[in-house]
Formats: sequence, structure tokens, C-alpha cells
Amino acid sequence: MLEAFFADSSSARKKAEAALELSKDRVIEYGAALAFALTGDTAQAQTLANDLQRRFAEDTSVKFSYLPTLRAVLALHTGGSSRAIELLQVAAPYDLGAPRSSYHGIFGPLYPVYFRGEALLAAHQGPQAAAEFQKILNHRGIVVSDPIGALARLQLGRAFALSGDKTRAKSAYEDFLTLWKDADPGIPILQQANREYARLQ
Repeated sequence: MLEAFFADSSSARKKAEAALELSKDRVIEYGAALAFALTGDTAQAQTLANDLQRRFAEDTSVKFSYLPTLRAVLALHTGGSSRAIELLQVAAPYDLGAPRSSYHGIFGPLYPVYFRGEALLAAHQGPQAAAEFQKILNHRGIVVSDPIGALARLQLGRAFALSGDKTRAKSAYEDFLTLWKDADPGIPILQQANREYARLQ
């Protein structure tokens, strides 16, 4: 998941494939499917999502977190931001819940919120996107060490920039860049954040 979120597609796919060799548990399939979806392997992600639907259709985490999230990410790959927002509505009542993956795989809390924010960004709805990313920052105890805790700061900067609020955008980018000041400078998402921040100057 880390590699997928931080745009290291090759490593993310290799690790997802390795995980699936070990287990077809619902948490493993969800993590692998999301890694594939985030790295653009939509066919593999869709296959795993279909399997989750078939085998675990009545599981609460699958029904109200995993599948809405996967389907929304897949919709975003085809430019379907409105569809992604619609798909995530079923997850809204459970936004602050902890899906099974957050206990067994230490990932996944607030993913519907994060991807709703991404969908709103893609739909050019900056203020609404900012509200979703702020929700993540307001609930750090749920997020713990999940990568979206850091990335929400970057996305908040993007949402403020989209809204024309340059001052708050710069502040959000600075929060992200300060948090990652000791990170490997070769991480693609960090390089992208630095370029975006420079354009705000």
C-alpha cells in the first residue's frame, strides 16, 4: 500500500502479487486490489473486487468500505469523478468506523473519505474536497500510521489551491513537506509535491 500511495508502481505490484501468493483472505485481496487500482492495473483490481463481492458479499467491511472504495478508485481511472462520489455514498454512514483491514493489515481506515476527497478534487469541487481531507486530519487517532495521514496534508493543499486560497494552500503544502523533510528525495509523490509547491510561490 505504501508504494502504491507514494507512486512506486512497480514495487507495489510486485508486493501485491507476492501477498496474493500467500493468501486470498479478504484483507489481502482488498489491499492487493487497491494497490493494483492505484497503480493503473484496473483489470487485476476489478478481478479481485469481483472475487470479494462473490465470496464476502455480506461482510460489513467488504460491503461498506472495501468495495465502494475499490469501485470509486476504478471509476476515477476512467474520469468518472461523479460516479466515484456516488459509489462512496454507501460508505458515508461508516466513515469513522474501522474496517477489518485496519486491525489485521494496519491499513484502510477512512479510505472512503480519502477517495471521496480525491473524487471531489477531480470534479473541481475544491472546498468540498478540502472538507474531506480535513476530516482525516481531525481524526488522526483513527488513521494512526496509515499513509493517508500524511497524504491528506498534500491533498488539502491541492484542494485549497483549486479553490484559489493560495495562503492556505501554501500552509498545507508546507505541513506536508515539513513532515517529509527527512524522506527519500526520490519518492515520486514528494517530487510532485515540491513542484506543485514551487508553482505557488
